[in-house]
Amino acid sequence: MLEYAKYIAHCIELARLGQYYVAPNPMVGAVLVYENGTQEEVIGQGWHQRYGEAHAEVNCFASVRQEDEDKISESTLFVSLEPCSHYGKTPPCADLIIRKGVRRVVVGQLDPNPKVAGQGVQRIREAGIEVVVGVMEKECRELNKRFLCLHEQHRPYVILKWAQTADGFIDYKRTERGAGDKGGALVISTPLNKMLVHRMRAENMAIMVGTNTAVLDNPRLLNTHWAGRHPIRVVLDRHGRIPADSKIFSDEAETIVYRENTDWSFILTDLAARGIHSIVVEGGAQLLTHIIQSGVYDEIHVEKSAITIGDGIPAPQLPQES
Repeated sequence: MLEYAKYIAHCIELARLGQYYVAPNPMVGAVLVYENGTQEEVIGQGWHQRYGEAHAEVNCFASVRQEDEDKISESTLFVSLEPCSHYGKTPPCADLIIRKGVRRVVVGQLDPNPKVAGQGVQRIREAGIEVVVGVMEKECRELNKRFLCLHEQHRPYVILKWAQTADGFIDYKRTERGAGDKGGALVISTPLNKMLVHRMRAENMAIMVGTNTAVLDNPRLLNTHWAGRHPIRVVLDRHGRIPADSKIFSDEAETIVYRENTDWSFILTDLAARGIHSIVVEGGAQLLTHIIQSGVYDEIHVEKSAITIGDGIPAPQLPQES
C-alpha cells in the first residue's frame, strides 16, 4: 500500500520551489504515483511555479512521459492543497483530474478560499474518484500559513522584525536624516543577517515602516540580496512629512501610503482587500510597540548584537508570555 505521508511530504518539498514567485497564490506541489501490486513508480511531478501560470496539477500531468500515459488510470495523484474548482487565471484543476481519470486523489488539506472550500474535492468524488483528505495537514498548513491567514482571518500574516544592541537599543537618537549622536544611523546587522532579512522580504508580499523610519533612514525597502520579487512597500505618512523625493517612492516597486487613516486594524483590512497575504514590519520602536500592544501579529524576529552604545532609542518590549 502506498505511504501517503511519504508522497505528501514530497509534494511539500516541490511546493517550496515556488515560494518566492507564487504569492498571493498558495505554494502547491503534486506527485503522480503508479501502483500495480507491489510496484510503485513516480510517473509525474510538478509545482506551482509562478503566479498566473499553470498550477501544480497541470505541471504534474504535463511531466508524464508519453509511454507512461496509459498508467495514469492506475495511479494516485498526491497534492498538498485541494485542487481548485473555479476559473481564475487558469481553468479548474479538478476538471483536469477528472479528465485524466486517476484512480485516487490524496489531498494534504482543503483550500479555505471560498471559491474552492471543499468544492474541488466534492467535484472529484462525484466523478467516482476516491479522495483522501488530511494527510500531513499540519505540515501543509505551515507551508501556506500566509495564504491561510488571509482567507481564514481575513488579514495578512504579520511579522515584526528589528535589530537591537546588547544593551537594548535599536538606534542612536536622531532628529534629521543621516544625523545621529555618532554621525549617522546605527548599523547593527551583519552582512549575513542582512541577507537573511532580504530572504524574509522575498518570502512575504509587503514590507512596512512608519514615518520616522522613512524620514530618517530614507530606505528603498527592496529585495536586493535574495532571489525573488521586491515586496510591496507600505508606509505611514499621516502628516505629510515624508519628502516626495524619498527612495521609498521610487518606481522600482509598488508603494502604498496611508495618510488619512493609519489605524492598524484599518490597514490590515485594507491590505487584505488588496490580496496581500503577508507583511513584514521593520518600522521604528513607536510603530512596533503600537502593533505589539494591539496583539494583532503572528511572529516577532529580533536580531541581538553584541555591541553596546550606552544610550539611544530603546528597543520595543517583547510581550510577556501568559
